[in-house]
Amino acid sequence: MRDYHINIFYSEEDGGYIADIPDLEACSAFGQTPEEALQEVQKAKELWLQAASAEKKPIPPPKYRPVIYQAVGA
Repeated sequence: MRDYHINIFYSEEDGGYIADIPDLEACSAFGQTPEEALQEVQKAKELWLQAASAEKKPIPPPKYRPVIYQAVGA
């Protein structure tokens, strides 16, 4: 099964790293390092999916693909 794409970037404004999952609305997390941001967003993803299931809301399939992957056909 394909998993959700995760973006990780440094935010000068926040003074740390932000990780987000484009397919899951408002699913993001903060960390002092990229690794910490990744760990935190993986926790956020699990909680997001649990909450959506509990509320009987649709869970979107993983479909976001960065432009670089679209360009090379990966």
